[in-house]
Amino acid sequence: MSAAAERIKLEPGWKLALQAEFEQPYMQALGDFLRHEKAVDKQIYPPGGLIFNALNSTPLAQVKVVIIGQDPYHGPGQAHGLCFSVPPGVPVPPSLLNIFKELKRDLNIDPPNHGCLQHWAEQGVLLLNTSLTVEQGKAGSHAKAGWQPFTDKVIEVANRDCPHLVFMLWGAHAQSKEPLIDPTRHLILRSAHPSPLSAHRGFLGNGHFSRANQWLAQRGIEPVDWALPNL
Repeated sequence: MSAAAERIKLEPGWKLALQAEFEQPYMQALGDFLRHEKAVDKQIYPPGGLIFNALNSTPLAQVKVVIIGQDPYHGPGQAHGLCFSVPPGVPVPPSLLNIFKELKRDLNIDPPNHGCLQHWAEQGVLLLNTSLTVEQGKAGSHAKAGWQPFTDKVIEVANRDCPHLVFMLWGAHAQSKEPLIDPTRHLILRSAHPSPLSAHRGFLGNGHFSRANQWLAQRGIEPVDWALPNL
């Protein structure tokens, strides 16, 4: 493993599974790109130590559910490396408000007083954006910087190494990753995105949270406690 790859702090299961990927030229070019952006004083989110937060919060051996997002939030203080999630004290974004609405409708779970989904991540819900960084105020700005093949590999590893996963694919971008998933081994749940622009076209009412827990329980896997404690 290269010295650069050695310096990356990553949960051991993921690091072992992904170590060859860190040696790929595209990942080295991605590292050069991020260093250059910071050198010219661009604000990049999330902070460096949280770029791999989804993988560090949900060890490979513990993954049960995969929720695929697109970009980190691009406003100050919002992104912390978990898709759809914001740190405590940050206003809950509109898509997450709709996720909480569906949780209430589906499982009668009241929304918490914050938008931090760390509790889900620590139970085996991999909250993976397909781009792991973004420039402040510029949605999609790092979509072609090299993250896509890396996060595709993350999905491929989870598909290969975990026996009975639930993949929640909300919206066209997440659904474009479906060819990476083996439907004979895993449950694939599709719906519209929870964004206010599309939530009423099939996200609200999709029942994904109860369906995920039913699938897990049927296979002897502890269901997810989707209720988020108030802070």
